[in-house]
Amino acid sequence: MAYDRAITVFSPDGRLFQVEYAREAVKKGSTALGIRFKKGVALISDKKIRSRLVEQNSMEKIQLIDDYVATVTSGLVADARVLVDFARIAAQQEKITYGSLVNIENLVKKAADQMQQYTQYGGVRPYGVSMIFAGMDSIGPRLFDCDPAGTINEYKAVAIGALKDQVITFLEKEYKEDTSEKEAVLLGIKALKGANEENPEFRSPEIAVVTEGGKFRLYSKEEVDKLLQQA
Repeated sequence: MAYDRAITVFSPDGRLFQVEYAREAVKKGSTALGIRFKKGVALISDKKIRSRLVEQNSMEKIQLIDDYVATVTSGLVADARVLVDFARIAAQQEKITYGSLVNIENLVKKAADQMQQYTQYGGVRPYGVSMIFAGMDSIGPRLFDCDPAGTINEYKAVAIGALKDQVITFLEKEYKEDTSEKEAVLLGIKALKGANEENPEFRSPEIAVVTEGGKFRLYSKEEVDKLLQQA
């Protein structure tokens, strides 16, 4: 008990229990994934509808950060909202300083630094959310994830949330680097469908892309329904 009451206390085996508990909160969130394709990157998120009274349009899992950067989150919704607002401000600061968002990694590191700070001070708790950042910069299509500890990694394809392991296992077998936008989105839908085999109430996912020469675009319900029939 002495080791999990304060964020600043390491256990004898070098663990920060509050950070691990925050990761458990993420595992209870909606499944989301990001896939990099030939000329862009796609974000796909399942939606957990806890009541038929909830207005589905009010549940936005994929959030716009900048014209060329978006994020999808999993975990505590309130924590995610605060971090999304922080990332938007950081993106604007980057553009004011350098004229444009030259490197998405700088933005991701700022968000990760904010999350990491909440793992080393007494009287606070870690953010109970993981984030996937996706977008286009001077390097090309980029895809990063950031967990409650503030750890970041760049990926070709990545998943977060409740069924993360199943989705990643599927993507490791099926992902190809030279895939097209449509092929990447269909692969993501298949990965979510496969992970949700035991849940017959799998609903329309939320899908967005950022492409070379284009800005952030959220798929319409009609487009999503059409893709679901093909997957």
